[in-house]
Amino acid sequence: MYGDYGSSLRDLPRLRDSKRRRASSWDRTGGNDDRLTIRPGETAVLANIEGPGSINHIWCTVARDSAWGPDEVDGDYLRKLILRITWDDSSQPSVLVPLGDFFGVGHGKTVNFVSAPLQMSPQDGKGFNCWFHMPFASRARVEIISELSAAPVFFYYYIDYELFDGAQDGLGYFHASYNRQNPTDGVPQGSETLRQYQVEGTNLSGDGNYVVLDTEGKGHYVGCVVSIRNLRDSAEWNWYGEGDDMIFIDGEPFPPSLHGTGTEDYFNTAWCPSEAYSAPYHGITLPGGSNWSGEISLYRFHIEDPITFFRSIRVTIEHGHANKRSDDWSSVAYWYQTLKG
Repeated sequence: MYGDYGSSLRDLPRLRDSKRRRASSWDRTGGNDDRLTIRPGETAVLANIEGPGSINHIWCTVARDSAWGPDEVDGDYLRKLILRITWDDSSQPSVLVPLGDFFGVGHGKTVNFVSAPLQMSPQDGKGFNCWFHMPFASRARVEIISELSAAPVFFYYYIDYELFDGAQDGLGYFHASYNRQNPTDGVPQGSETLRQYQVEGTNLSGDGNYVVLDTEGKGHYVGCVVSIRNLRDSAEWNWYGEGDDMIFIDGEPFPPSLHGTGTEDYFNTAWCPSEAYSAPYHGITLPGGSNWSGEISLYRFHIEDPITFFRSIRVTIEHGHANKRSDDWSSVAYWYQTLKG
């Protein structure tokens, strides 16, 4: 059984009945070629586990025989390798996310950072780790889909899991979904002053907000990674945020039960930050360049404060105050819920 315990230091002395197992890319010939070679267009099965059980840790890294150049056709390989996870022979996957974004950093980039559930480890963040627990009743199928057009990749991985004597009621299935809007549907500045454009106007419906997650079922939302490419070419104050988070639970009308005060506030920072920072539950992995230019990536995990829903949840953020800005937004949402068909 999954048991009525967690995995904290306090729980470690508690004796358990589960069996530890691992799926990995070790060289079955006994040599040192401990990797898969995944060619363009191929799908590689990393694990096909019969349960009940729980995936507790995933580590992986990606390489090839020569470095990618910045202008190479497959230079954004971390967005062209797709992680797909399907539970219990469901007809649809519960995880379908570009590899790099899933592990916490957008834009196909890697950087050293540490959070509680996700980490990119040295050097330059090329070792990916996930500690989200992922219980399942009868099967877990983990795959990598290559949407690369030219280059094969070498893929190294561990998938550490436990097997239980029986399934347990009351456990949600882990889900993760990817979304992107490029550009967001903002409005031209026109004759407005910079202040009017950046901080004035009203939004009393939530319509047009960027959508991080929109799902039906019973479960709890446990966080997101949001990545923004600043598309506004301006020497003036060019802060990409200022948009409020609005989380609508079970189809409720505006104003939602959870209405925030600004993009950086939702990510637990303040006053338009422009430096990298990582903490267990929130951080900025890519802070952008001068005047918040270029690529930004942020995370917020609701580990201590999961957001429950019984019928549906819609997690949204304004793209600029009153949805005026037109930038490149992408995101990964993480949550647990009942399993769909």
